[in-house]
Amino acid sequence: MRRRLTIMPRMIMATIPTAITITTVITITTVITITTVITVTTVITITMTTTITTTNIATTIITTTITPMLMTTSEPAPADASSGMNADEAAALYRLMTWLSPSFPVGAFSYSSGIEWAVEAGDITDAASLRDWLAAMLSEGSGFCDAVFLAQAHRAASAQDEAGLREIAELAAALVPSRERQLETSTQGRAFIDIARSAWACDGLDEMVAACGSAVYPVAVGIVSAAHAVPLAPAMHAFLHAVVSNWISAGARLVPLGQTDSQRILAGLEAEVAATAKRALEASLDDLGSATFRADLASLRHETQYTRLFRS
Repeated sequence: MRRRLTIMPRMIMATIPTAITITTVITITTVITITTVITVTTVITITMTTTITTTNIATTIITTTITPMLMTTSEPAPADASSGMNADEAAALYRLMTWLSPSFPVGAFSYSSGIEWAVEAGDITDAASLRDWLAAMLSEGSGFCDAVFLAQAHRAASAQDEAGLREIAELAAALVPSRERQLETSTQGRAFIDIARSAWACDGLDEMVAACGSAVYPVAVGIVSAAHAVPLAPAMHAFLHAVVSNWISAGARLVPLGQTDSQRILAGLEAEVAATAKRALEASLDDLGSATFRADLASLRHETQYTRLFRS
C-alpha cells in the first residue's frame, strides 16, 4: 500500500522585535526684562516620547508644561528723578550756599589770615607756594582747629547743652594766636549770627546764642547750622570750602594771580579739605593743636607791617 506522504510545511514564525524609543527634551527659557524693576521669566519645558515598532507606530506627547514666573527684584524702586532732594535737604543746601558764599556780608574779604605778611616776606611768591602754604594752614593749623570747634559747637547746640556750648565758645576764643586773628574770627562770628538771626530766624537760635555769649566764626556757624537742623557733615565741608576760597582770594590779589591759577589751587586742595573735614568730625577737644608756626608768626607780624591791604 503506497503511503501518501504529505509533508506539511512547517510554519516558520519570525518575530523581529524592534523598539526604538526617542526621548526629546526641549527647554526654552525666555527672559524679558521690563525696566529695571520687574523681571518676567517664562520657562517652557516640552518632553516628547516616541515609540516605533514593526506593527505599531505611536507618537505620544506625554508632558507639555508652560510655567510663567513673575519675579520682582529685591532692590527698592529708584527715587523719582524729577524730585531730586526732599524739602529738608533742599532747604539745607540753599542755606549753606547762602551763608558760606563770598557774598554773605560777614566781611571775610577784609582779612588774609597773615597771608599778606607771608607775601611781603617772600614765603609766598607764586601759585605753587600759595597752595603749599594754604594746605599747611588747612590741615595742620587754624583750618583744622576751626573745623573741630564747628563740629563740637554743632553737637552741643543740637543736644541743647548750654553749659557745654559755653565752654566750647570760651575755649575757641582763648586759643586764637594773635590779636588780629582774634579780631578776624570774632568780627565774622558776630556778623554771621546777627545776619542769620535777622534774615533766617528760627526757634531756639536766640537761646543758643545767649548760652555761649559771644562766638567766634566757626562756633557761630556750628550754632546756626544746628538751630536750622542742617546736618553737620555738609556744614563742615561748606565751611572749609568758604575758608579756603577766602584765603585764595586774598592770595590772588597779593601775589598776584589770575583766575585760572586761583581755581587750580582750589581744585588742588579738594583732597585736603575732605581729609581735614573727616579728621575734624572724628576729633575731640583734646585733639586740638597746631603746628604752623610760620603762619602764626605771619599773623603777629602783620600788625606792624608798613603797608597793608587787609586787616589781618
